[in-house]
Amino acid sequence: MSAFIEQYGAEFFTKLFEHLYISAIALLIGSALAIPIGIIVSRNKKVAQFTIGVTSILQTIPSLALLAIMVPMLGVGKKPAIAALVVYSLLPILRNTVLGIEGVDENTMDAAKGMGMSTMQQIFKVELPLAMPVIISGVRLSGTYVLAWATIASYIGAGGMGDFIFAGLNNFNITLILIGTLSITLLTLVVDFIFEKVRITMINYDGT
Repeated sequence: MSAFIEQYGAEFFTKLFEHLYISAIALLIGSALAIPIGIIVSRNKKVAQFTIGVTSILQTIPSLALLAIMVPMLGVGKKPAIAALVVYSLLPILRNTVLGIEGVDENTMDAAKGMGMSTMQQIFKVELPLAMPVIISGVRLSGTYVLAWATIASYIGAGGMGDFIFAGLNNFNITLILIGTLSITLLTLVVDFIFEKVRITMINYDGT
């Protein structure tokens, strides 16, 4: 381990930052797209089912194939990797947004309408706060997916912890493979834990 730190210490933190950067940007963009779309389509069950179905199909595209599609359009590096990860992040967030909005109690919505709230006020003051724990669960699931899939982005020069894994595979270096794999696993567990704490906090806040 000391030999690894001496040889790869600085590079390790650079790759760790790249991995987090790619994943965080993709998750933010995915959330910014999926949550508003989920709110809109939740008004019509058939439209919601169709939209979720299309998003499900996009998620079945093999990761290497999707990266190969992105490269001619965006070149190599972080941009195509982020674009591909955005596609993969959409389904859990979109699905949970629809479920969360649909799960808001009808009596609560009737009370909001009775108070004279506009549609936008109902969304931001009633529906979103009540649906947020479910939405956060979707973001949490997407976050774990994105962190894992970001490993493949190394194939197109996007950097990240995948560089250690593929370098280890190419050079038969078990240490690099283990360091890369364990780092991604621990990173995913930490992010999952943080989102779960946020979700529980929101549930407790709504209950007070």
